[in-house]
Amino acid sequence: MATTAAIKRLKKKLPERIAEVRGDRSQRQFARDLGVFQQNVNRYESGTTPHTDFLLTMATKENISLDWLLLGKGRMRRSR
Repeated sequence: MATTAAIKRLKKKLPERIAEVRGDRSQRQFARDLGVFQQNVNRYESGTTPHTDFLLTMATKENISLDWLLLGKGRMRRSR
């Protein structure tokens, strides 16, 4: 079972991984691509815990592995 400290470390890395998925796109363009508000992208990259809907949308539209996104395990992109 994961410790509280381990969970905190994982949550700390999430904004970095979201920014990595965004890549060179502006937050505004990334939000547009996902169909979400730019303010949400900004908040999530700043450390606010993202809503499940956002994570699922990003994983689906960007072909991102949820294991990589949430846990840092495996490859960023899912196999097709």
